[in-house]
Amino acid sequence: MVRGRVKSVLLGCASIGVLVITSAAANAGGFALREQSAHGQGASFAGVAAGGALSSMFWNPATMTQQKGIQFEQVFSGIMPYASQTPTAGSTFGALGGVGDSGDDAIVPAGYFSYQVNDRLFVGMSINSPFGLSVSFPDAWAGRNFAENTNVRSYNFTPSIAYEINNWISVGVGVQFQYATGGFVTGLPVNGFGVPGAAALTNTADLQFNGWGYGFTAGVTLTPAPNTTIGIGYRSGINQKVDGSFSLPGGPLFTPAFGSTPGPVEMTLRLPDTVTVGLRHRFSPQWTVLAGFEWSNWSRIGTSAVNQTSGAPATLSGGAVTIPLNYKDGYFYSLGAEYDWSPSLTLRSGIAFEKSPVTDDVRTPRLPDNDRFWLSAGLSYKVNNKITLDAAYSHLFVKSTSVSNSLGAIVYNGTVDAHVDIISLGLKYRWDDPVVRTKQAYLK
Repeated sequence: MVRGRVKSVLLGCASIGVLVITSAAANAGGFALREQSAHGQGASFAGVAAGGALSSMFWNPATMTQQKGIQFEQVFSGIMPYASQTPTAGSTFGALGGVGDSGDDAIVPAGYFSYQVNDRLFVGMSINSPFGLSVSFPDAWAGRNFAENTNVRSYNFTPSIAYEINNWISVGVGVQFQYATGGFVTGLPVNGFGVPGAAALTNTADLQFNGWGYGFTAGVTLTPAPNTTIGIGYRSGINQKVDGSFSLPGGPLFTPAFGSTPGPVEMTLRLPDTVTVGLRHRFSPQWTVLAGFEWSNWSRIGTSAVNQTSGAPATLSGGAVTIPLNYKDGYFYSLGAEYDWSPSLTLRSGIAFEKSPVTDDVRTPRLPDNDRFWLSAGLSYKVNNKITLDAAYSHLFVKSTSVSNSLGAIVYNGTVDAHVDIISLGLKYRWDDPVVRTKQAYLK
């Protein structure tokens, strides 16, 4: 019996190892990635902090106590964003035109493993990509001085522990280890002015970076009644410290030596902490209602200074190089329901409203985010006592967006037409054999 459990643990850890490899090749779409659970996505993530699947531990590590035995969950989400960018009157280089679609499709993986040590103690591991951005622009477009090709990827490793205090309260904590890598490319003015032309359109600044950051997670689940579960989860903010390089073009059209400091750089991105609240209530043998709320502390991100390794500011033509994000806090409200069609098939759906942290004052073509509505549908199919398959689809209706940026004499005004489609698939597997209780066992 012990040998079988050890073998199951080793097989589970081997599966997590496969996820590390696939994560390293992923390109995330969007700066904050909610797509960490196919089970949760089917209901627009309503109630996800209250449990329902092992992947709920991303939001609330205390939910591990709901997953008995040795369990594994693998998720792959395909994110297909669309963002058509059109210059409007007043754009300095409006004649260069807009972009048919600046969003890049991406596959975002997530993986989870939990092991029940005894009746009350659980340990687990999750691997996720919680932050990312991938957008592409042509060299010749009207907003090139404010956005060109950009990619940001993150890989988050969170070992966690959870304890069931009694049958109505569980608690959990975890430690986050997060690696991030990425790059920003931005079109430059030529000798102080953005003169269009074949030579000028190769004039770009390139900032590349990578590094580690650390944080923690914590959570609690409450079961005030047999059919009701409330979950509250917290993911701490991460000060993502990164090192990299800042490179500039040379030649007669741009002289980097004049008031500029290309070379090794360092900076800190202050990523947000989040609080997620979830509710699950089963009001009949078939129906369960779900509700959720999430607050994201994006206002802590502010402006990130890019510094030389000496600690002095990196400069471009005499000005300090910064990443001025200056977002507001974000909010997410969701409602959903699950219907047990049969012992093997569960259907779910949900709606949500997401208040974007990106406001008109700080919006750029690089990340033209705005408020959005979610519509989602999904299902879980139990193949047998060990295997369950999840599938979900969401469509995000993004509010029409305007962009207005200026850099000295260079101005870009534009509009953005955007939406997002998401398809998620998940596999849940229980490594050990579920305990089958007989009538005599219950009588005992």
